[in-house]
Amino acid sequence: MSNGTASKLLRGIVGAWLTATGVAVAAPATPALPAWSLMPQPAQMHPAASGSLTIADNAEVAVRGADLQQMQSIAGRFAQLLADTGGLHLHVANAATAHPAITFELDPHADVVGDAGYRIVVGDQGIHVVARTPRGAFYGSVTLWQLLTPPDWTRGAPVEVADGVIDDHPRFTWRALLLDSGRHYQSVADIKKLIDWMSLNKLNVLLWHVTEDQGWRLEIPKYPELTRVGACRKAVGLDAELTGSADKPYCGYYTEAEVRDIVRHATERYVDVVPEIDLPGHSQAAIAAYPWLGVTGRRPTVWTDWGVSPRLLNPNERTLKFVDDVLDEVMRLFPSKYISLGGDEADKQQWNASPEVRAQMHKLGLANMDQLQGWFISQLADHLVKHGRTPVGWDDELVAGATLPASQVVMSWHGNDDERVALQAIRQGHDVVMTPQESLYFDHYQSDLLDEWAGPSPMATLRQAYDTVVIPNGASATEARHIVGVQAGLWTEQMLTFAHDQHAVFPRIAALSELAWSPASAHDWNGFLQRMPAELARYRALGIGYADSAFAPAFQVTATTNGAFLVTLSNQARFGTIRYTTDDSAPTSRSAQYIGPLTLPGKTMLRATTFAADGFELAAPRTQVLDGTTLSSRGGSALATCSSQPASRLDGRRPAQGPRPVYSVDIGNACWLWPQASLQGITHVVLTVERVTWRFGDEATDAVVRHKASPVGEFEIHADACKGPLLATVPLAPAAQAQGQTRLDANVAVPVGAGIRDLCVFATGDPRDGQWALARMTFSK
Repeated sequence: MSNGTASKLLRGIVGAWLTATGVAVAAPATPALPAWSLMPQPAQMHPAASGSLTIADNAEVAVRGADLQQMQSIAGRFAQLLADTGGLHLHVANAATAHPAITFELDPHADVVGDAGYRIVVGDQGIHVVARTPRGAFYGSVTLWQLLTPPDWTRGAPVEVADGVIDDHPRFTWRALLLDSGRHYQSVADIKKLIDWMSLNKLNVLLWHVTEDQGWRLEIPKYPELTRVGACRKAVGLDAELTGSADKPYCGYYTEAEVRDIVRHATERYVDVVPEIDLPGHSQAAIAAYPWLGVTGRRPTVWTDWGVSPRLLNPNERTLKFVDDVLDEVMRLFPSKYISLGGDEADKQQWNASPEVRAQMHKLGLANMDQLQGWFISQLADHLVKHGRTPVGWDDELVAGATLPASQVVMSWHGNDDERVALQAIRQGHDVVMTPQESLYFDHYQSDLLDEWAGPSPMATLRQAYDTVVIPNGASATEARHIVGVQAGLWTEQMLTFAHDQHAVFPRIAALSELAWSPASAHDWNGFLQRMPAELARYRALGIGYADSAFAPAFQVTATTNGAFLVTLSNQARFGTIRYTTDDSAPTSRSAQYIGPLTLPGKTMLRATTFAADGFELAAPRTQVLDGTTLSSRGGSALATCSSQPASRLDGRRPAQGPRPVYSVDIGNACWLWPQASLQGITHVVLTVERVTWRFGDEATDAVVRHKASPVGEFEIHADACKGPLLATVPLAPAAQAQGQTRLDANVAVPVGAGIRDLCVFATGDPRDGQWALARMTFSK
C-alpha cells in the first residue's frame, strides 16, 4: 500500500469515528501540533512527544465519583461555555457512558495539590479531568476550555489536542480584583459578567467596595437614610450625561435581594465576594445620611468631588454601635470569611480640630490621631472576630507609623521603596495581599497612545502589571509565606461605563492571573506574549471589549527632504508583526510588513496594525495622515506637562457624533510644552479646547493660578520658556459656556528668523473654576 493510500484510509477511519462519537485519536505521524496555549500558565505541563485527540460536535462528556450533582453542573457550564465561544456542542451524559470523550471525576483522594488543584490527562482514552473538590474540577474545566480554544481555532470545527498531562494548582489563595461601586455604580447584570470573566482567569476574590464619600451603595434596613440620602449625589460634570440632566441626581444602590443574587452567582463560580465598608474615612455619604456620625454634627452633601474628603466618622460609642449594626447586616448578606474595614486615606484635620475627639484621644492614653484610628478599627475588628470573621484593611496606618489590629489581613497598596510597607506588615505578624498602585491599579491608563482611554497617572502598562513584585525584597522564605495573595484595583472615578471597566481590566487581568496562580518559576514575559493571541481571541468570543493598547502601532513622524516624511512604527509590547497600507485601506495579514523607517510623500494616508504569527489581528488599525499640517499640529496628548509630572487623562463631553474626546492634563496646572516646534513662516494658530468641571478635591491645594487679563482668561503661547517671549494670546471667552470642544484662533507674532523653538502654552486663571484641557494646537502660515 502506498503512503498516499494509507493516509486516505487513516483519514477515512478518523472521519467515521468522529461522526459516531465526536472523538478520534490521531496517529503519531501527524504534523506537529501547536503548543498548549494556557492562561494562567499551569504549575506543571508534560506534553507527550507525539499523539493527539480530536474533539468534535456531539462528543460525550461524563461525570463520575463523588458529588455528582455539583459535578454535573460544572460539566454543563463547561459545555455551554464551549458552545457559546468555540461553537462546539458537546453532549453531557446524565448517566454512565462506555466511552466518553471527556470525563470529569471527583476523587477526594486524588493525587493533586490542595483543594483547588486538578489533573488533566489527554490520551487514547479521551480527556480525563480529576480533582479532590468541585472547586478544583471547576478550574480544570477552565483549562480544558482553553485547550479546546487553541491558537487560530475555527468556530465549530473539530479541535485537535496534543496528548499529555497537566498537574495544576494555585500559587496564592487570594487572587482578587477590587471593584469600586461607590464612585460609579454598575448594574447587577454587569457585575455578574465581570464575575464570570474573573472565574475564567482563575481569580477567586471580588473585593466589593460598596461605600464611599460619593455614594453608599448597600441597603441596610435598620438605617434607611443610608440609601435614601447617601446613594444619590448631584449630577456634576459627566455624571449629567449618565442621568440625562444636571437636574437629575446620580443614584444607585444594591438591595438585599440583589446582593444575595450576586453572592450566589459568584459562589457557583468559586468566587468569594468580600465586602468593603470603608472606615473611618471615605464616609461622607454616610454622614450626609446621618449627620451625627460626623465630627461637626452638620449635614454635608454627598460628595461630588474625587480624591480624599476631610470628613471622618466621629470615633465615639454611638458611631461604634452604628458600625456594629452595619457589620451585622453585612455578615448576614455575605458568607465570606473576610470583611474589609478599609482604613485608608483618613484625613485627620476634623479630628484634630475637635475638642471632643482630642479629649477622647487623651482619655484613651493615645499619643496621636493615627493611634486613635488604630483603636477605632480595633474595636470593629474585634466585633468581626467574635463572629468568626477575619478583618481586612489597607496599609495606610503602617505608613503613618501606627499599628493595625493583630487579626487584620493587610492590603498593601504602597508599593514604592522596595515594598517596604508590605515587609513591615509581615514583620508585625500580618498576612498580606499585594496590590501596589504603581502596577496593579487598573484604573490607571495603559499607554501614551493618542487614543488611549481616560485614567489617572502614572501609566500602568501590561508589562508593568506582569512584572509586579509580589514577594517584598528582603523577605525571608518564612516571611514570604505571609504573602497570601495578589489583587488589582478598579477604582471608578473615571470609569463612567461598563465598557470602560472592560477596557481597563482586560488584558491586564491576564497578567494578574498569572502572578496569582502560576509558580514564580513560570514567570516569562516572552512566553506570556506568545500565549496572548489565543487569550485575546477568547475575549472576543466572550464579547469582552478589551484594550489593545499594548499591541497597537504608534507613529513617530519627522520631516525629511523634498517635503517627504520619515515614519517609524512600533508598539509598546514589541510583539507581533506590524503591517501597513498607504491607500487608506485597512491592513490585512497580507499587507506590507514594516521592517524599518518608511519614507513617504505628503498627502499619504498611512494605516497600520499588528498581527500575530498566525494572522490574528492583535490591534485595531491606527491611522496617520501625512500632509502639510502633520508637523505643524500637535494633539494635547503628545505634549509634555510643564511640571514634568505624568499627566492624567480626562474624558471630555461626548459630542453629538464621533467618539468622546480624551485629554492629557496635569490636574491643577493647565500648562503644556511643545519641544522643538517649527515656527518658520507661521502667522496663525488654532487651539481646540474644552473646560472640564473641577472635581479633584484634595488636589485643589496644589492648583497653579495664573494672572488673567480678562474675566474668563486666555491661553498664552510663549517661546523658549513659560516666561519667554509672548507669541500669541487666545481669549477664552467664546469657550467659557460651551458644552464640549471649541475652536479658538489667533494671530501669532513670531520673531523674524525664529526657526525651531521650544513652546510653552498655558491657560490663565484658577483651574478650580474649571480645568482647561487642550485637545490640539495647529499652526498655519
